[in-house]
Amino acid sequence: MQSRLTLTLAALLMTGAAHAAPDACSIDVEGRPGKQFGPDHIVVPSTCKDFTVRLIHTGKNSKEKAGHNWVLTKTEDIDRVMVDGIKAGAEHEFLAPGDARILAKTPMLGGGETATVTFPVSRLAAGQSYTYYCSFPAHAQHMRGTLVLQP
Repeated sequence: MQSRLTLTLAALLMTGAAHAAPDACSIDVEGRPGKQFGPDHIVVPSTCKDFTVRLIHTGKNSKEKAGHNWVLTKTEDIDRVMVDGIKAGAEHEFLAPGDARILAKTPMLGGGETATVTFPVSRLAAGQSYTYYCSFPAHAQHMRGTLVLQP
């Protein structure tokens, strides 16, 4: 009787784990007033095939006045990506078109808007340092977070 109960419990736990796994492959990130992301650190499980970020702009300003987006680059590339993006201007959401250094990005959002980006985890490497940031010019230097691939 006990082994049957153990098998049933194990089956239930496995079913629960199967349902929980996709949640580990996604995260909600808030773009907050005061040039902040919440959270400011993301760990991506190496077991995920794809990873999804849902950006939620919690402020009230328009995207022209204080937009937020979520842009992922290698940390070593961020300064050049940011400079090239500012040169590209507002019509390109302050991101250089076709910039291969951008690993993932959402569109620029105004207050109350939400956007999602899904990218293959194969773009990430264990031990590599990644930074995500908001490309809006007044935000780009301060509104940043780190992302790591969990080994």
